[in-house]
Amino acid sequence: MMDFVGTMANAPPPGYASPHDLALALRVLDELSLRIVSTDPATLRDYPGHAALVRPRSTEDVVRIVTVANAFRVPLVPWGGGTSLEGQVAGYEGRSICVDMSGMDQILEIHEDDGDLVCQAGATWDGINETLRAKGVPLFFPLDPGPGATIGGMIATGCSGTNAVRYGTARGEWFLNVTVVLPDASVIKTRRRARKSAAGFDLTRLFVGAEGTLGIVTEATLRLAPVLPTRVALAQFADVDGAVGAVQAVLNSPWGAHLQCVELMDDNSQYAPRVVREDPRTLIHVYACAVIRALNASSSPSAANYPALDTLLFKLQGPPAFICATASHIRATVAAHGCTHFQFAQSEEAAARMWAERKHALGAARAWVPGARGVGTDVCVPPSNLPRLVGETKRDLARAGITTSIVGHVGDGNFHAMLYYKNEEERKAVQEAAGRLVERAWSLGGTCTGEHGVGTGKKAYLEAELGEGTVALMRAVKKAVDPKGIMNPGKNSRRR
Repeated sequence: MMDFVGTMANAPPPGYASPHDLALALRVLDELSLRIVSTDPATLRDYPGHAALVRPRSTEDVVRIVTVANAFRVPLVPWGGGTSLEGQVAGYEGRSICVDMSGMDQILEIHEDDGDLVCQAGATWDGINETLRAKGVPLFFPLDPGPGATIGGMIATGCSGTNAVRYGTARGEWFLNVTVVLPDASVIKTRRRARKSAAGFDLTRLFVGAEGTLGIVTEATLRLAPVLPTRVALAQFADVDGAVGAVQAVLNSPWGAHLQCVELMDDNSQYAPRVVREDPRTLIHVYACAVIRALNASSSPSAANYPALDTLLFKLQGPPAFICATASHIRATVAAHGCTHFQFAQSEEAAARMWAERKHALGAARAWVPGARGVGTDVCVPPSNLPRLVGETKRDLARAGITTSIVGHVGDGNFHAMLYYKNEEERKAVQEAAGRLVERAWSLGGTCTGEHGVGTGKKAYLEAELGEGTVALMRAVKKAVDPKGIMNPGKNSRRR
């Protein structure tokens, strides 16, 4: 199973609610919020480190919750889909209230002609796309982190996903505005619904990547993109250097504009067995991929047995003629970089099946090493430095004797490593290796986190990466917006 940061190592700073005041605050909430409060120990096992759980259904419910928390100085931790990896939803043992936004999952407005929609923060990206498909709306929301991730959580962590090559990240203009309940319980909307605006500060982006430390997002307006035909191509290589080198050659060609996704699965990740798809709400996130084994096990007439090699999956997007021409160029390019096997999905159904196995093999890594725990980490470098980063990391982990699987969104220089351990000695070795990975990414002009965010897991690296002055400014913003420190304390830029 994967590591998950449950409780904070340090107690909350002096001034937070005493146990008596916390109990009083919960009593008030229970009266004001139509019994949306739970302190049931069995329920709280799924929300580690929290004293209580609240499940709001509306912005008005969140206002009530924040009003009481502010009055009693009770820490609040927003919870979206529970898929974050760096401890963003960790609680203070026995003191914090977890605000589970999953009940606020409605699509409120769809503006097909304008290419946008308005939804509550608990709506999931995949649920939104399923709804649009069912309604016959030829649009989709292209940001695609792990299944079950909510819009609020995606905003909080500044997420991206496999589509980042074509559509970028949450820090682009996919969120036109957000409605936020601030720490003093006031409600703001960051801007109007117009596609562009030059009015004032870009406050929408202030909340992207803030990890709930500045307020609780309750609604958002999302920009949508047209649904285009897609196909998938698979290329296998004898070594990972050849695979990542081929990606850059394709992206830097005129045909790179037709790529929607480029995913890497290293040779180790191919050993992960196929698993039954699980409820994504019970999973944190997993990076090993079961694509090859899944294809091998498929009953489809097109199924074939593929060796466990470093593998690229390309998703191509556009009119059929452009897709076919791009596939031909990819075939020639990967062959020049040592590709040993290439397959192009000829039908939409075959492409969808191949990609679905990639997106839903969430339990594969946990099942790969029985009895082991896994630490998942991500870094990102300028794409031209990715071959060196991946190669050096694999050699480093091999020298350390650490079992690992590496996959990545290699089109934008982002890759993930799952590091496994079975005892305390191995855990320490894994943590040290994760630290070396961050330093290696820095030396290549990269970042300690491409899409997972900071939380508690990467907080120690923030000042070294951004600089003392930059982090001081972040802390000043936090102090100005949340002087009592009740919003997700101890995360992101906070010292404690």
